[in-house]
Amino acid sequence: MMTARTVLPTDLVALVSYDGRVYANEAITADRTGSDASPHPLETAFEQWFSFATGRHTWISVKGATLRGLLSARNRGSKLAWEVDCLIDAAADDSAVLMSLLDQMTAAAGKSRALRIFLRLPRGAYSEEIAMRCGFVPYRTEVLYHRAVSPDQKRPAPEGLRRRSNADLYALFQLYNACVPERERRIEAMTLNEWKALQEHLGRRTSQYVVERDGRVGGWLRIAADGDGGRFDALADHDALDAVVDAALAKLANRATMSTLVPEEQLGLRSRLETRDFERGDSFTVLCRRTVHPVALKAKALDRAPQIHGALTLRG
Repeated sequence: MMTARTVLPTDLVALVSYDGRVYANEAITADRTGSDASPHPLETAFEQWFSFATGRHTWISVKGATLRGLLSARNRGSKLAWEVDCLIDAAADDSAVLMSLLDQMTAAAGKSRALRIFLRLPRGAYSEEIAMRCGFVPYRTEVLYHRAVSPDQKRPAPEGLRRRSNADLYALFQLYNACVPERERRIEAMTLNEWKALQEHLGRRTSQYVVERDGRVGGWLRIAADGDGGRFDALADHDALDAVVDAALAKLANRATMSTLVPEEQLGLRSRLETRDFERGDSFTVLCRRTVHPVALKAKALDRAPQIHGALTLRG
């Protein structure tokens, strides 16, 4: 009999009797891009036993003493948004394993008052089809860009670049609304609190900068370093695209390599990267599933609302 449930210390028997194969972690998170790190299932599962300390939530599927699948999720910018950071499917012959894990995670996210769950997968992966059957909606294709860094290619920080402050929060939300297509914003974030929850982990130490000119914030840059590699993400209007890319090159000039994920439709940013010797890498699909759904008011209730208001006004 196969079961899907949270991880327990008693699962040690199932883990150590694993069949010896190493199954890849299919879930791609921003803080893993540009790295070959793909946690081994055993290492990941052991770590998840301490989920109370790490803030992760984990489920395991076991058949007898055999591990069939493992899934873990964590908060993004706040508890309102979760992201899947580990998805291991060791039962490719049985889609019910992954579907059960995804459904259990969604139920747990709803109970925790999370509004959305995000999942990034290699484009064309079979697990994408299974996730869609579980209610996940693909809404963005992203491309990984990467390049080696040479000391003689160091660039000066562009004019108008400064550290991001708390006072920039609403200006950055406005920048997000101006730069991201409305069809994507409807899926991932429509309010300020939802946008704050949307923010991904880029690395253990993340620095943030803005490009400000004439009192207006036109660009946002986040950078993080991991060993010899650095990663960044950028959001900018047309006038600030060159500045944010040059700022990334300047801030990560002491790393051997750098990488970034770029939405496929952001042709302007992709063009700036390619003219600066960035190479195109793998493509990924970003999916989202809501845990709650907006409910429209009944037409009769809407029709009566003005009448009720008028009656109250007359009585007053």
